[in-house]
Amino acid sequence: MKKNKKIVTKKSLFQNKEKVKITKNSPLVGIVIGSDSDLKIMQNTAKKLDELGINYEITISSAHRTLEKTLDFVRSSEKRGIELFIVGAGMAAHLAGIIAGQTILPVIGIPMSGGDLNGIDALYSTVQMPSGIPVATLTIGNVGATNAAILATQILSLKYPELKVKLKNLKEDMKKQVFEKDIKLQKIGYKKYLEKI
Repeated sequence: MKKNKKIVTKKSLFQNKEKVKITKNSPLVGIVIGSDSDLKIMQNTAKKLDELGINYEITISSAHRTLEKTLDFVRSSEKRGIELFIVGAGMAAHLAGIIAGQTILPVIGIPMSGGDLNGIDALYSTVQMPSGIPVATLTIGNVGATNAAILATQILSLKYPELKVKLKNLKEDMKKQVFEKDIKLQKIGYKKYLEKI
């Protein structure tokens, strides 16, 4: 039986016109950040994807300073096997919207905390999208970055059912942690519990 090998030609700035195979080890998620300062928050996305066994790639690309690079990355991504985007940006956070306007793949947006408005400006910039250009906008900052990885896994599990087991295990682990914390609280009391936090 012949194996179907999908060959694509790299044409973007990221691929240098080489040929690559899309394999089971190819990244499914494209993480895009507007600045290297966003890595402090977006590392939570990468760590959770690692935990869930999802392959991804990360690139820094600004909606304002490197627009052509951003567009080139998005347009080449589907050919390289990317199935959804997770986008983190702060302040005038147009990055997720720019990407959503250039693809039919799902886009998850995480507003970065920081700046004079502590992320509220990024939240509005990410969530207030026009009709027909959706961005699934999550919580500001670290929690949003973690939840983005989980939401991405939930979306991908519709195509890759084996991911549902990992998601169920994640839920069970969270449940177990709550029970363990309550057992500890009941045993030592709230004052000593707070001393250990």
